[in-house]
Amino acid sequence: MTTKLDLYKVFCEVARCQSFSKAARKLFMTQPAVSQSIMQLERELEIRLFTRMSKGVSLTNEGHLLFEYASSAINLINTGEKKLLEAKGMMAGELKIGVGDTISRYFLLPYLEIFHNNYSNIQLKIINRTTIELCNMLKSGEIDIAICNLPIHDSSIEIRECLKVQDVFVCGEKYRNKISQPLGFNELAKLPLIFLERKSNSRQYVEKYMMSKGIRIMPEIELGSHELLLEFAKINLGIACVTKEFSQEYIKSNQLYEVPLKEEIPKRSIGFCFLKSVSLSPASEKFVEIVENN
Repeated sequence: MTTKLDLYKVFCEVARCQSFSKAARKLFMTQPAVSQSIMQLERELEIRLFTRMSKGVSLTNEGHLLFEYASSAINLINTGEKKLLEAKGMMAGELKIGVGDTISRYFLLPYLEIFHNNYSNIQLKIINRTTIELCNMLKSGEIDIAICNLPIHDSSIEIRECLKVQDVFVCGEKYRNKISQPLGFNELAKLPLIFLERKSNSRQYVEKYMMSKGIRIMPEIELGSHELLLEFAKINLGIACVTKEFSQEYIKSNQLYEVPLKEEIPKRSIGFCFLKSVSLSPASEKFVEIVENN
């Protein structure tokens, strides 16, 4: 007997493949059986889900809407099944961690090493995305936990802070020699600034704070990674806004110099994010425990 869940699984596979025949091969079904499943689902929903074409099929507008929710639901079910396997003594399974590039490089690596040494049977999968993308992946079940720049305002996501960080401005020799005393934000804004791209949560935090002081920033250069901020400032292309804790290698070796400010930007946090509606898997719990205790 074909269940409603079976129909949705067929529907999602056809949507991904854009072909009944390709979906049939992936599902180990016959093409007529796949076609019959789609027709049954369309009858039950009283809506057309696919537009049939000479070389496959494409989702209708209604089909796109249904696919967004059905694929997320199936991903969550698959995640639940994997967590059940992990619960069997942590002898097997997978831990999918979403994290930004900067946090991954400058914060996460030692904890990944500890986890891998203690639980080598758990396969680690690290996915680098922006904070917004990671929150969406959490909600669709594509990752188990995320480590993000805070704050995050989403009622479906639980936050657990794990590190306080300080945003500072750094420069190379050229600008260091021009700055003789601490700067106010209005003076800083007149200098050539280097920031991360607008979609960055850390950029938005600093920008929002400076706006609260009546200062609107207009960066001359916007970059996609923290490391590029450091390198561009090092060759005197401007003054970069960076995370102090992740810039120590450059600052301590005098490759870069922290710009003195009259007022510090308040510290912000980095933290674990996970769905409130889904309990953490044993592997996720162990990883969070490692980070919090080391």
